[in-house]
Amino acid sequence: MKMTRILPALAIVAAALLLILGITASWWRSDTPEPAPFMIAAANPYATEAGAKILRAGGSAVDAAIAIQAVLSLVEPESSGLAGGAFMMHFDPLSGAIEAYDGRETAPMGATAELFLDEEGNPLPFLEAMIGGSSVGTPGVVKMLWLAHEDHGKLQWAELFKPAIKLAEEGFAVPPKLAEAIARDPVLMNMPVAQDYFYRLDVNGERIPAQKGDVLKNPAYAATLKRIASEGEKGFYEGPVAQAIVDAVQNAPARPGTLSLEDFAAYEAKKREPVCAPYREYRICSMPPPTSGGLTALQILGILQNYDLKGMGPMTLTAVHFIAEAEKLAYADRDKYIGDPDFVDVPVEAMLDPAYLEARANRIDASFSMKKAEAGEPVDRRAMNRGLNQPIDKPSTSHFSILDSEGNVVSMTTSVEGPFGSHLMAGGMMLNNQLTDFSFMPEEDGKPVANAVAPGKRPRSSMTPVIVLTKDGDFHAAIGSPGGSRIIGYVTQTLIALIDWDMDMRAAISLPRFIDRNGPLEIEAGTVLEQMTADLESLGHEVKAVPLMSGLHGILVTPEGLDGGADPRRDGNVVTGQP
Repeated sequence: MKMTRILPALAIVAAALLLILGITASWWRSDTPEPAPFMIAAANPYATEAGAKILRAGGSAVDAAIAIQAVLSLVEPESSGLAGGAFMMHFDPLSGAIEAYDGRETAPMGATAELFLDEEGNPLPFLEAMIGGSSVGTPGVVKMLWLAHEDHGKLQWAELFKPAIKLAEEGFAVPPKLAEAIARDPVLMNMPVAQDYFYRLDVNGERIPAQKGDVLKNPAYAATLKRIASEGEKGFYEGPVAQAIVDAVQNAPARPGTLSLEDFAAYEAKKREPVCAPYREYRICSMPPPTSGGLTALQILGILQNYDLKGMGPMTLTAVHFIAEAEKLAYADRDKYIGDPDFVDVPVEAMLDPAYLEARANRIDASFSMKKAEAGEPVDRRAMNRGLNQPIDKPSTSHFSILDSEGNVVSMTTSVEGPFGSHLMAGGMMLNNQLTDFSFMPEEDGKPVANAVAPGKRPRSSMTPVIVLTKDGDFHAAIGSPGGSRIIGYVTQTLIALIDWDMDMRAAISLPRFIDRNGPLEIEAGTVLEQMTADLESLGHEVKAVPLMSGLHGILVTPEGLDGGADPRRDGNVVTGQP
C-alpha cells in the first residue's frame, strides 16, 4: 500500500526535475549567442581562404593578415610579398584604439641622393631605374607583421604560415591576373631565377610564360616560410634568407645595389600616430607619412566637406568636377610637403586644419577647371622652402580588409611596387623596387625635395588603408586599394560613394573610376564616364580615357549586417563565416 503511494510521487518528482532541467537547458541555449560573423575581402581566393581558416581556428584579425600576406606573396607575386613593405591599420573595439603600423622599406645605408641620376645628373628612364639591385629597399613587411602579432596575435606565429607552406609545396593554379602580368612583362623572361620559375620550355626550347590554370610549385619559398615560422622575424632578417636577398641585390645583372646584412639588422617597423579627421558624421582614419595616402585623402575630403556632394547626386557632371578639382588641390600639396617624417618636417596638422581646407575649397570654380593647382601655404612654415617632387608611381600593390568575430579590424595595403618589383628573385620571393618611389631629382629649382633619397630613409608611398568609425566610435568600414599614386583617388571616391551617396560596398567599389592627380582628368576607359567627356571638356578639363585598374577590397557594417566587396577588375573575393 505504501509502495503504491510512493511510486506516483516519485514519478511526479522526476517529471518536475525533467521540466526544470529542460527549462534550464533552454535558458542556457538562448543566453549563449552564436559567435559574431567574420569577414575577409582580399585579392585572391587562396588568400581569403587562408585567412578564413585562421579565423575559424580562433585567430585574430592580425593572425589572419599574416596568413593572407604569406599566401599573396606566392599567388600574387607581381603585386606584394614578404620581400616588400606594407602599412597596416588596426582597430580594437574594446579600447576603441586605432593603431598604425609602418612596414615601409628603407634605403640602404649605401644609398645616395644621386641614386637614380645618370652621369650627367639627369633622371634615369624609369625601367632602367626599376630593374636590378639599386631599386631594392630593406624589406619591412615581416617585422611589421611580427610587431602587430606581438600586440594582437592569438594563435602561435608558426601556425599562421601553414596554409602558404602547403600551397608552395603542393602547388597552386596560376590566377588570371598573374598569367596576364607574366605575358606582358618585357623583362621577366631574361632575369635569373625568375625566368626558370615563371616560364617553361616548349619542344623547340623556347620559353613559354605560365598560363592561367598552370600549377606552380615554389619549394624555395616554402623553405623561407618554414624558417620564418620556426625562428620568428629573425628567420627573415638574419641567416640564409637575408643573405640570399643581399647576394641577389649585390650581384644583380643590372645596376647592382648596396643592400647589406647590416641594413637588415638595423631595420625597424614602427607604430605611428594615425591621421584622423571628421567627414560628415563619420571619423576617417588612415596611415600618416611616410605614405602620402592618408593625409592626401583626408585633405580631399576636408575640401569637399564644404560642398553638398549628396545634393549633387552620384557621379553627376557637377560631382565629378568638384571632386576632381579637390584632388588637384590636395595632390599639389602632396607633391611639395610629404616625405619621411623621420627626415623632414611634414606639416600634418596645418594641412588638415579646417580653415586651411576651407580656403583651398574656395579656389574651386563651379563653372571652370583651375587646370593646374599650386601648392597651398599651410600655417606651419617649416616646410615652405621645398621643391616639387617628381613622382613615378606604378599601379601594382594589393589590399585586404579583415573583421574578426570579436570586432577587431585590419585594413592593410602591401606592395613590392613593380609589377614584379625589381624583377630579382631570392628565397622564392620577388624583391621590391620601392626605392623608385623616391624623387629621382633631389632638388627642384635649388630647393631640397622632401622625398629625396637618403640612407635609412623611407620613400614616400601612396598606400591608403582606411578605417571608418561612426560618431559613437564604432567600426563602420574598412577600405583600401592598389594603384600607385591613383590609390588615393580610388579610395576617396569609394568613401564618398559610401558616405555621401549611401551606396553598399559592392556598388561603391564597382563604380567607374576617375581621378585628377593635378594634371589631366583621367576617366576609366570603356565606361559610361566616356559619355561625359564633352561636358567635362566644356568645363576646362583635359580628359584622358585610360585603363584604371583599382583593386578595392572593403567591409561595411549596415543595419542588415556585414557587406563586403571585392573589385571586379581583379581576382579577389569576399569570405564570411564564424569560428
